[in-house]
Amino acid sequence: MTTTPEEYDVIVVGAGPTGENVADRTAAAGLRTVIVEAELVGGECSYWACMPSKALLRPVAALAAARAVAGSREAVGGGLDAAAVLARRDSFASHWQDDGQVKWLRDTGIDLVRGHGRLAGERTVTVEAEDGSERVLTARHAVAVCTGSRPVLPEGVPGLAEARPWTNREATGASAVPGRLAVVGGGVVGVEMATAWRALGAEVVVLVRGDALLPRMEPFAGELVAEGLRAAGVELRFGASVSSLERADGSEVVLVLEDGERLTADEVLYATGRAPRTADVGLEQVGLKPGGWLDVDDSCTVLGVDGDWLYAAGDVNHRALLTHQGKYQARIAGAAIVARAGGRTLDTARWGAHAASADSAGAPQVVFTEPEVAAVGLTLAAAERAGVRVKTVDHDLGAVAGASLYGDDYRGRARVVFDLDRQVLIGATFVGPGVAELLHSATIAVVGEVPIDRLWHAVPAYPTISEVWLRLLEGCRG
Repeated sequence: MTTTPEEYDVIVVGAGPTGENVADRTAAAGLRTVIVEAELVGGECSYWACMPSKALLRPVAALAAARAVAGSREAVGGGLDAAAVLARRDSFASHWQDDGQVKWLRDTGIDLVRGHGRLAGERTVTVEAEDGSERVLTARHAVAVCTGSRPVLPEGVPGLAEARPWTNREATGASAVPGRLAVVGGGVVGVEMATAWRALGAEVVVLVRGDALLPRMEPFAGELVAEGLRAAGVELRFGASVSSLERADGSEVVLVLEDGERLTADEVLYATGRAPRTADVGLEQVGLKPGGWLDVDDSCTVLGVDGDWLYAAGDVNHRALLTHQGKYQARIAGAAIVARAGGRTLDTARWGAHAASADSAGAPQVVFTEPEVAAVGLTLAAAERAGVRVKTVDHDLGAVAGASLYGDDYRGRARVVFDLDRQVLIGATFVGPGVAELLHSATIAVVGEVPIDRLWHAVPAYPTISEVWLRLLEGCRG
């Protein structure tokens, strides 16, 4: 039986935050838009990553803040109420129901087709529903692939599948606190989940193949996070690799390390990277290799496909695996689709409306550990690899009057990376309680390339942690 194609102006494959934002932009411009989703509308961030993980971590920070100050410290007794924290987490994940997001699509005028979407040729997507039925969608103007990324599990580790390891989905969605949790990996997911589950009562050990946590950030960030984890009772093992795992049905899991040591845990979380969800989206039908990252230009148009009709935004293009950057790219891609649909030339000049120019050096990130880490732009090491002539300025955040109000023994550090030739900041890192709220000012300075002589006149309020900017800028000018 031949299926009659359903025609739209724009087809978006993937209804996470990135896909939703692409669809929102095109629908708002009057383009008839459909979004295809095989799981929950709202995507990874809403149900298994950003929102549930931060719901788990916020009580940790709130309790630490109360304990840091005399007066409130005496009013705090005991630890976190795990049941209450998990119940609040469930509410932030909408109890893994997407009714609210589906209503938003409907109210916005965006059609939803549930099922697995695959490219079937130029401007064509087939959608296979759970019952095996198939629909064919065609696009007059554009198809946007916004299918995100998936957790990577290492290949060739004996017993890994039988051990039923946690990924970010199980770590953010577990209904009970494990007695003992082994975390494999020292990146953002690893340290955040170690922080959360230790505060909820689990015994936690973190196994890191290298010699540092958060290896892509400034070294002091990983060092201060390590201090915080150890102070909370987390065991850190560096230079540790898992050679095999053992678990019988319903029993604990045994991790066998390369040196022969055996560690026993109730659950094991693998936080060892991400891969694109592109293995089964029909890339071969348009001349691309399945399973790989999608190369795009600054308008998020996929390279290697003729006709400028295929776009990829968010994790799938590997420019910046962060929800806020995916939404930023979505706004760029949506504007580019609308411009081309209207026959207009794209504005792809630097900082143009159709150019995602802030995906690398301008991508801000917060690690919600205790202490927090907030960073934007280049680290010192990255700047030196790029051949930039730089100066770094460091300052003890605990020496700032505003920071001292956050705790009787505030520990933190700030660093900016200063381009000596262009006289602008190209990177900033802050570590300490409450530093996430410093990040947007740093992002504006870095992305806006604000000259140091102008930035000097942006006066921070007293007494706030932002006073650290005075000391940092003094160092840049000196």
